[in-house]
Amino acid sequence: MDDIRLKITEAARMAGVSASTLRLWESQGLIEPLRSATGQRLFDRTLMDRLKTIGWLRTEKGLNPAAIREVLKDESEPALPVETQAVPVEGGPAPAIGAKIRHLRRQAGRTLQSVADETGIALSLLSSFERISQGLSLPALHALAACFGTTLAALSGQEGGEHRQSLVRAGQWTAWPATASGVTIQPLAEGRHQMECHRFVLAPGASSEGAYRHEGEEFMHILQGRMQIVLDGDQFFDLAAGDSFTFESTRFHAWRNLHEAETVLIWINTPATF
Repeated sequence: MDDIRLKITEAARMAGVSASTLRLWESQGLIEPLRSATGQRLFDRTLMDRLKTIGWLRTEKGLNPAAIREVLKDESEPALPVETQAVPVEGGPAPAIGAKIRHLRRQAGRTLQSVADETGIALSLLSSFERISQGLSLPALHALAACFGTTLAALSGQEGGEHRQSLVRAGQWTAWPATASGVTIQPLAEGRHQMECHRFVLAPGASSEGAYRHEGEEFMHILQGRMQIVLDGDQFFDLAAGDSFTFESTRFHAWRNLHEAETVLIWINTPATF
């Protein structure tokens, strides 16, 4: 979605709200859409990330516009005392993804601004994500993982060690820490493998909130519901229960749940670049 500019109706659909809600957020000073030469509101990847954060803070945290503005405002990062810095501890509880990103960034001697510049993620969103591990779309999370030479599986603590075999019983799926609204990702194979096998559960209206790409190939099989996948911004494929689909991960891909209820699918990436 790097070069894509969405109109307000498209942005609203991908954010799971109405166009009038986006206009309201604009009047409240929460967003400032881009403008075309004719004055049309346009939304790029950074703005879509911001919409996701606003929606999550509004629905999950119950914050009012003033409080949301406070969370999202650009601010210089305060220096944290050593004892409060989130550092993974071997044998201890796994830190949240945001805390892991903060640790990797500080370990690399990077500033929030330099990471924001490299990934295209708004500084305020990046700062907020390090604190609450929420608000970034999957495309933004992919960009962030790539920035530090890792994967979402590793950041989610699901990569684990080497396993020659893996048995996951029906109904006993674990799940990645929730970072995207309405998207549940459940690993179907433990340990480090050439394939990343996941069970995706998409709530009504859930989407990737933008396009992303990475190395490898992908396979998906729809177990229930309906979803749409868009390749390269202009090729649309509507998939129903029983359908399978494969494509090269290097192509920009975006997706959304078309079903009025949950859509469930098996999604496999190879090699392990997700």
